[in-house]
Amino acid sequence: MRFLKPFSTIALAALAFIFIQCSSDNVKLTTPVKIRLTDAPAQYDKVNIDIQAIQFHSSNDENTEDGWQEMELLNAGVYDLLQFNNGLDTLLVDQEMPSGSVSQMRLILGTNNSVVIDGVPYDLDTPSAQTSGLKFQIHDDFLAGIEYKLWIDFDAARSIVATGNGKYKLKPVIRTFNEATSGAISGTISPAEALPTIHAIIGLDTISTIAEENGSFLIKGLQEGTYKIDLMPVDGFAEKEIEDIAVSNGAVTDAGIIEISAN
Repeated sequence: MRFLKPFSTIALAALAFIFIQCSSDNVKLTTPVKIRLTDAPAQYDKVNIDIQAIQFHSSNDENTEDGWQEMELLNAGVYDLLQFNNGLDTLLVDQEMPSGSVSQMRLILGTNNSVVIDGVPYDLDTPSAQTSGLKFQIHDDFLAGIEYKLWIDFDAARSIVATGNGKYKLKPVIRTFNEATSGAISGTISPAEALPTIHAIIGLDTISTIAEENGSFLIKGLQEGTYKIDLMPVDGFAEKEIEDIAVSNGAVTDAGIIEISAN
């Protein structure tokens, strides 16, 4: 028996090590994910989008239906996109997701989509969105333990198409960006009543917003680089261009107070 006791102790220790090792191998790493909805401005009263689900595609084969994972939408239902422009957004998803590479995202829309023009609501035809969803590319990684923040940016002005006879169709123009791989430009317009539409231009890409009533503006989700800003004010004020606005990832470039002359 003196020989069996040490042997039993060693055996139990080995079994414990194997159990711990197997348990650690089965641990699933997760990433906290937050998804927000924002919008570029448009000359409508409202653009109502009925968001019913958000899904990520994590398969290596982007052409297969395998690999789609549905996320926990905080509030399914109708969102007025025009409430979330000029730096404003709303939180759609806040949950832990399995870590790993993701390739695509899609929004599944319901049937309650509309645009309001001069106080009159019109239904938006969105057949593809109600069946397969609105798909767009991500090609990013959910890193274990690192919070991932993603913005879905609708361009409402370019997403609404008039088809005639008082009918409208939703043909979404959407981009996505995350905090770590994008920057922003802010500033203040003087006088505030100039209320310009502000275009940040780099190469062939243009991102736009409209200044707030107090003159402030913020354009988020800009790739790193050097931008030109075009300002298109309301009648009675002169247009203006500003060159060489440098944008860095993870930072907000302050363009300062921008003076606009009256005509």
